[in-house]
Amino acid sequence: MQAKRPIILLLAAALPCLVFGQDKARMAAHQQRLSALVEKIVSAPTDNERYLASEEAIQVLTTALDEDDSERWQWHLPDYASVLTSPDGRLRLFTWAVIRDNGEFECFGVAHYYDEKEEEFVHVILNDKSDEILNREESVLTPDQWLGAVYQDIIQVATNDRTYYTLLGWNGVDNLTERKIIEPVSIRGGRLQFGAPLFRRERNLRRIVLEYANEAMVNLSYETQFVQEVERKREKVKGTNRYRTVEKTREHQERMIIFDEIEPQVPGMEGLFQYYVPSGTEIAYAFVDGKWELRKGVQGRLADKKLNKEFAPIVKPAPSYKYDSQRDSQ
Repeated sequence: MQAKRPIILLLAAALPCLVFGQDKARMAAHQQRLSALVEKIVSAPTDNERYLASEEAIQVLTTALDEDDSERWQWHLPDYASVLTSPDGRLRLFTWAVIRDNGEFECFGVAHYYDEKEEEFVHVILNDKSDEILNREESVLTPDQWLGAVYQDIIQVATNDRTYYTLLGWNGVDNLTERKIIEPVSIRGGRLQFGAPLFRRERNLRRIVLEYANEAMVNLSYETQFVQEVERKREKVKGTNRYRTVEKTREHQERMIIFDEIEPQVPGMEGLFQYYVPSGTEIAYAFVDGKWELRKGVQGRLADKKLNKEFAPIVKPAPSYKYDSQRDSQ
C-alpha cells in the first residue's frame, strides 16, 4: 500500500490543472459555437434564420458566462460582433445587430459585470427598445429598456468616488439613417444603469445621440487631438501710454471624445435626420474634474500635421460592424 502513495499524491496535485484544462476546453467550445452563430447572423438568407441564430447566440453566451472564472476568458469573435472590456475588468459588453430584409436594424447584447453587493460576476441580457424611447438624450435606461448599439469603445472615468464607463456606439437604424451614441453607464446596487448627467453645464443631458443620413460619414472616436485656444492680452504700445488687446493662438493636445457636428443639408429639414450631414465643425468633450467638458476650437487631424501647415483631416472609417452594404441582397 505504501508504494501507491506517491501516485495518489501526484494525481491529487495534478487535479486542479486537469480541472482548469477542462474549463478552458468548455470555454473554447462555447467560443467556437458562438463564432459560428455570429457568422450565421450575418449570412443567413432570411429574417427568421438570422433571429434564430441571434437567440441561440444569447443562450450559448449566457451559458458560457455561467462557467467559473468566465470573466477571465479572452473572447475572439468575428468583427460583426463587438466585445469590450473595461480597464478595471469589472464590465464586459457583447453586442451585435440583426439586419432585416427591409434594411432595419435591431441590436442585441449581453452585459457581464461585477456585482459588489453579491461579490460575484453576473450577466444580464440587453433588450433594444430604441423605437419606444421618446426622450433619448434625457432618459435613464435599464437593460430591459436599452437604446440599442454595437459598441466601439469603452472609456472608464471616476467622479465622487464612483466609477462610470462611457460607451461609444453605432446603430445602422434603417435604409435612411444611422445613429452614433455617447452613453455613460454605471453599476448601482448591483444593477446596470444607462445614462448619467456627466456633461458639464447640461443638467438634463444623459447621453448624446447623433442621427444622420446613412450615406454620410460621421466620426466618433476617443483619441488625443489638437485644441486651439485664443488668449487675449493687453500690451502697452511701444513709445506711448496707450494699450491694445493682442490675440495669440495657442495649441495643445488633449485626450478627448471627438465627433462631427451634424445639421440638415438645407434649412427647413430640422428633425428629418435622413437629411443630416456633417457641418464641417468638430465637437469634443474632455473629462475634467468629474465631468465631460465641452472643448471649443478642436481640429481633428492627423498627428503629424501641425498648426498652420497643410491640413489633413482624421480618417472617418465606417464601423467594422456596418456589414449591411457588404451582405448580398439576393
